[in-house]
Amino acid sequence: MTVQPGAITLDIINMAEANGLFYPPDPGSMKSSTIGGNISENSGGLRGLKYGVTRDYVMGLEIVLANGDIIRTGGKLAKDVAGYDLTRLYVGAEGTLGIITEAILKLVPKPETKKTMLALYEDLEAAARTVSKIIANRIIPATLEFLDQPTIAAVEDYVKIGLPTEAKAVLLIEQDGSPEQVDRDILKIEEICKSEQAVSVQVAKTTEEAEALTTARRWALSAIARIKPTTILEDATVPRSEIARMVRAINEIGAKYNLQICTFGHSGDGNLHPTVPTDARNREEMERVEKAFEEIFIKAVEFGGTITGEHGVGVMKAPYLELKLGEAGIAAMKAIKAGLDPNNIMNPGKMFAKDTRKRVVVGK
Repeated sequence: MTVQPGAITLDIINMAEANGLFYPPDPGSMKSSTIGGNISENSGGLRGLKYGVTRDYVMGLEIVLANGDIIRTGGKLAKDVAGYDLTRLYVGAEGTLGIITEAILKLVPKPETKKTMLALYEDLEAAARTVSKIIANRIIPATLEFLDQPTIAAVEDYVKIGLPTEAKAVLLIEQDGSPEQVDRDILKIEEICKSEQAVSVQVAKTTEEAEALTTARRWALSAIARIKPTTILEDATVPRSEIARMVRAINEIGAKYNLQICTFGHSGDGNLHPTVPTDARNREEMERVEKAFEEIFIKAVEFGGTITGEHGVGVMKAPYLELKLGEAGIAAMKAIKAGLDPNNIMNPGKMFAKDTRKRVVVGK
């Protein structure tokens, strides 16, 4: 599919499916986000575990460079190794290297069917073990999402579909594919959940019930945003084996700074979204919020992760980029920026900060 940057993501998904095809990337903002924005941030989504992220579906780009030249990268080709992979360079560049004016997107066959289940846990460790065990059994669900107790409570208060607000953690799991494969995988996943102390495992009986569960997850941010005037949503990604430790660290950091932190996200690929309801008018609290997120980013890197899995660096995370890349990594990126945009006119102020948080040396 060839699209211009202002096309809405959900419209692209619907158009593909109307033709029996499938565009998998499904960021939470897909009803309003544009494909140009998705490409610039390399957006992910609920289906990222099985299908990958935006980068995996961009085959070619038309780009206007800082000097006004227009280049085309990639194309409708299965193979192309002619020179540097400029397509991938511009995916996730956050508009700092040029302006994307057209994109060629890869589509795949639409899955025949899908099933959705909800697994409830009284223990975060058990939920995390379940995620690892599902993958270890060579099952890759289309969706494998995590919600902690504060998030469950906020979502249920908003959508009122009967979510168990007493559960410490919930896994929302969806599998798609051929009917035989889906039935086999869902049965095995259910066994794994129960073997890892899930207190309840429910498979949606109807399409409407399944859509209600998935919609509830997609409404997580909107639900949390109702709590206070300001909502700060972040994303930190860690290896799957570190999910429980990361969630526990987030909770401890929240208690340390007397903040309510709701955590949800894509547990299948380790991408968590710690979210703080706050009030920007309260300067003292905002200082605590900033300190809390700094500690969260540091912990993510300590655990072998990164400061952002899909939201990008932008302005707020620019001071923390060196935590992940180090001085040499920042220098290499600045060299690319200077070569393509010597006058710094492309989205200036993004990605690179004047003041950085130095890389933390972690003991083995």
